[in-house]
This record gives sequence, structure tokens and C-alpha cells, in this order.
Amino acid sequence: MTSCHVTEDPIKKVAIFGGTHGNELTGVFLVKRWLENGTEIQRTGLEVKPFITNPRAVKKCTRYIDCDLNRVFDPENLGKKMSKDLPYEVRRAQEINHLFGPKDNEYSYDIIFDLHNTTSNMGCTLILEDSRNDFLIQMCHYIKTSLAPLPCYVYLIEHPSLKYATTRSIAKYPVGVEVGPQPQGVLRADILDQMRKMIKHALDFIHNFNEGEEFPPCAIEVYKIMEKVDYPRNENGDIAAIIHPNLQDQDWKPLHPGDPVFLTLDGKIIPLGGGSTVYPVFVNEAAYYEKKEAFAKATKLTLNARSIRSSLP
Repeated sequence: MTSCHVTEDPIKKVAIFGGTHGNELTGVFLVKRWLENGTEIQRTGLEVKPFITNPRAVKKCTRYIDCDLNRVFDPENLGKKMSKDLPYEVRRAQEINHLFGPKDNEYSYDIIFDLHNTTSNMGCTLILEDSRNDFLIQMCHYIKTSLAPLPCYVYLIEHPSLKYATTRSIAKYPVGVEVGPQPQGVLRADILDQMRKMIKHALDFIHNFNEGEEFPPCAIEVYKIMEKVDYPRNENGDIAAIIHPNLQDQDWKPLHPGDPVFLTLDGKIIPLGGGSTVYPVFVNEAAYYEKKEAFAKATKLTLNARSIRSSLP
């Protein structure tokens, strides 16, 4: 890790998205609150805009209307000619890109926090898309330190073939905020409090950075996605085995070759194959049944960040 520091432009515009998935209610609830009274998210010299991203899905309390809004922010969908025949979420993506982007443009928002819930036992999770971004690594380090002793995990979705095209990806610094476990269509006070604190600490970090505070070199532990694992299926494509009780609710815990992963109705145990320990993430996530994902395998590694400070005028 080098000892030199990086000078970054001050952060000017921040958006907080809720309702990207309309049945993940913590973000919806918080953003609606902040739209009515945004005092707690305001910081001097910083524009902070709370925003409901998928209002039709929020109204119906469903994940989406036509397709997953959090997977359509790719050049192909953003470049399609606007038409009423397009899926609702593709049209909405173009509107959001116009309001907060455009993607990969100097005028796009500096930071977008996209608020999500998971039915998996993942606790407080920050989702990163870039392993080389000093600013975001420093922000994650600050949030993790501020939340301690409450654990906060960092999930790195940087992958050569798994492309997400997330709602937040139009920002210079995209940050996913995932907190669970919480059922779809339900609000839990403890989960809401945790997400609220994560956003508070994130905004405090930005404020301190803008005020000229220098953040020394740091390192954080992250879990990087390796691959997604489907449920075992029969010849008809139906699920033939479910998550084993030993794996249920064990997100982030080491899973060793030979450990039970799935269990059939006949009582047959299907163990983890391969020759290396992995870390399961999004175990038995309700929203991922349609995506044919039982869990994701991750590997644990360390990311280093150089010292950063803002280039104050």
C-alpha cells in the first residue's frame, strides 16, 4: 500500500434511492420520511436528494411491474427509443438516467445510495462495484468503524462476466445499502434503525471529506462474488432440494468442501463440492427464486485505499 495521498473533488450532489424494489420497505419508508422532512440527511454545502425510484411497484408493494429495475441500467436499455411499448422499468430507467445522470457523464450525481432489504441473514451490508476506488473504500471503512461493534459487511460485485447494470451505477460513486433479514412487504424497527445509521455515517463521512479532513491509508475486508449457485432441479426444471438447515441463515460464514448445502425431501444431503472454502451470500433470498439463485459463493480478500482529501478551493 502506497503512502501517497489522492486528492479528489469535493462531493456536491448525493441521491438516496428507495423503492428500487417496491416490496423492500425500509428504503421506501425512510425516503418518504426524508421527502417530508429531510433535516437529518442535510449537510452544509451538500445537495442531498431522496427519491422513490419505482413508484408503481411501491404502490403495489411488489418487486417490480415488468422487469427488475436494478438490472436495466445498461447502454442498450438506456439507449432504446422511448415508447409506451417498452417495459415500465426500462422507461423508468431512462427517466432516472435523465434526472441523475446521464451515466458516464461529468454532470451525473456524485454519489447514489440505493437502499435495499434482503430476506437473507446478511445484517448490514455495503455493496461495492469497484475494487480500486480509494474514495469508496475509505467511505466503507468509515461506516464500518462507526457502526462497530455492530458488524457491517462489504460485498464486492466486480466480476468479469456477471454484469448487474444497477440503478445506482449512473453515479460516479455507486453504493448499495442492503440490510436484512426482513420479509418482503414488512417493516422491522431494528432493520430500519440500522439502515438509518448507515446513511447517517455515510453522510458524515462526505461532510468531513468536504470540510478538508484527510483520511489516512486504510484497509477493509470484503467478500468478492465468485459465482451464483442454483438449486438442484429435476428433469422438469423444478426445485429438487432446498437449503440445508446447517446453511440457512449462515451468510458470511465459511463454507467448507463437504459441508451440507442442500437437502432433498428424501433426506439426501448434497454437500459443497470443489476444493476451497467459500463464503455464502444471499442464502435462500426470496427474490432470487425467479433468478434461479440459491446463494452466491464469495471469496474473502482485503482492499487497500490510499490517503484521501478533498481539493478545497
